[in-house]
Amino acid sequence: MGMIALFLLAFFFPMFYNATWYLFYILVTFTIIDVLLLFASGKTVTGSRNTPEKLSNGDENEIIVYLHNKYTFPVWAKVIDEIPFQFQKRNFEIKRKIDLQTKDSFKYILRPTERGEYFFGKLNIYVASPLRLISRRFMYEDNKMVPTYPSFIQLRKYDLMAFSNNLYQYGLKKIRRIGHTMEFEQIKEYVQGDDIRTINWKATAKRNELMVNQFQDEKSQNVYMVIDKGRVMKMPFNGLSLLDYAINATLVLSNVILKKGDKAGMFAFSKKVENRIVAEKRLSQMQQIMENLYNIKTDFFESDFSRLYVDVKKHINQRSLILLYTNFETLDGLHRQLPYLKGIAKNHLLVVVFFNNTELDDLINTKATNIQEIYDKVIAEKFAFEKRLIVNELKKYGIYSVLTKPENLTLDTINKYLEIKARGIL
Repeated sequence: MGMIALFLLAFFFPMFYNATWYLFYILVTFTIIDVLLLFASGKTVTGSRNTPEKLSNGDENEIIVYLHNKYTFPVWAKVIDEIPFQFQKRNFEIKRKIDLQTKDSFKYILRPTERGEYFFGKLNIYVASPLRLISRRFMYEDNKMVPTYPSFIQLRKYDLMAFSNNLYQYGLKKIRRIGHTMEFEQIKEYVQGDDIRTINWKATAKRNELMVNQFQDEKSQNVYMVIDKGRVMKMPFNGLSLLDYAINATLVLSNVILKKGDKAGMFAFSKKVENRIVAEKRLSQMQQIMENLYNIKTDFFESDFSRLYVDVKKHINQRSLILLYTNFETLDGLHRQLPYLKGIAKNHLLVVVFFNNTELDDLINTKATNIQEIYDKVIAEKFAFEKRLIVNELKKYGIYSVLTKPENLTLDTINKYLEIKARGIL
């Protein structure tokens, strides 16, 4: 563009004509030299992209790009990575200066908000010599697929937290164990030091010597996590849907359940019950649960709680803890499903987990400045009040509940499970 401007100037001022041509020849000469430096030496700049084997949904995942300058002079590199379309990043580029015969690297962060397959395109590296007149492009790492799984980063985080001695700073509660959460093991002869409250008087009378009941801690209790994948769970918060929040919490809680010696199982439902994993505590259980959660998709239908009730009655014969991830916005919505929830709660310990609308909370806490904002605030407070009424309504029928913000779901469900275990409610 500068040379064009000089030629235009020379047209009106002939005195600059010859000088402009001299500058043009100098530019052509340096351009040829630049071409030779970049293309004729046989040297290159190599690059590679290091991605995790799988991405963690809803978390920050680190991508590392490595560069190696094999030229005998420093280069200016512009890296354009073709990031998966799900992130909608169309202007991603990194500029670096790389010294001669040296290696360099940089990292960037990606936060996926949906599960599935993510395809990375080409890693484009545009290289310029110190003259910086032209660029040479190198391409690497074409069409690499990385799956995005439920949040295994949270899984590792809470795996350490749930069994450490410093839980309070993370929001997990230490709950005092209350009552007897014990199951009968055997009858044995009394020895000094045994609790006299465990004496079995019938066995003592038959044997004519003191006999006591021996108990052991109850373990291997069935815990099922049930995920509503109907349209109510498609509501988004902070980029993730309620369904994905529930899936992430299920993965973390399953790990805690298995570490506590219980059996973890799960299934999802909408118009029908699917994605079933029977409660077990095998070594492969966590991997099965993760693979199952990876494939859960919402179908946008109205969830059929009657089908859920029939399925639970048919397939879960032993009394179990059932954590139901769903969402109720109004008391009327709960009343339509309450007969089925009461039916499940007759034979099992049912915990209904549903969500606070944090956007309504923001509206409630904002000071109104006009009539319309006052009206909006009143409506928001009405919906928030209905959420609390839903908790009371469930409690009236002996159904436990967790009303939580989406971002606090994992912590709150772990706390509820630990509370139930400590109090021996199941």
